Amino acid sequence: MSDPNLVRFTKTHEWVRPEGTGEAVIGISDHAQAQLGDVIFLELPAPGAHLAAGQRFGAVESVKAASDLYSPVSGEVLDVNQVAVTAPEIVNQDPQGEGWLLRVRLEGEIPTGLLDPLAYDAFAEGDSH
Repeated sequence: MSDPNLVRFTKTHEWVRPEGTGEAVIGISDHAQAQLGDVIFLELPAPGAHLAAGQRFGAVESVKAASDLYSPVSGEVLDVNQVAVTAPEIVNQDPQGEGWLLRVRLEGEIPTGLLDPLAYDAFAEGDSH
């Protein structure tokens, strides 16, 4: 796994982690999965889909709520975590590890306005999401 300090977060509770040259992995934060409760369904784009930073790319449903997912970056979907699709509880068990959602080929750089882990933790503590 990459350096956890390279992970960046959105204020809508998605994370992005650079992986190799020009690629990144996207998922939801531990805070988000805790607020949602037991995840029961994921709606994710197919490989080849184009993501635009800040735009909706799917949804996550739990026993308590459904929430849209927003892309932290622009790029092309290279891979979808099929384990998470068929067994969405992995998102609750390991949201920033085995519960990742998408692997993307980045279009440009990871946006500079995203939150680092410390800033995100401070934001999430004050969020009643």
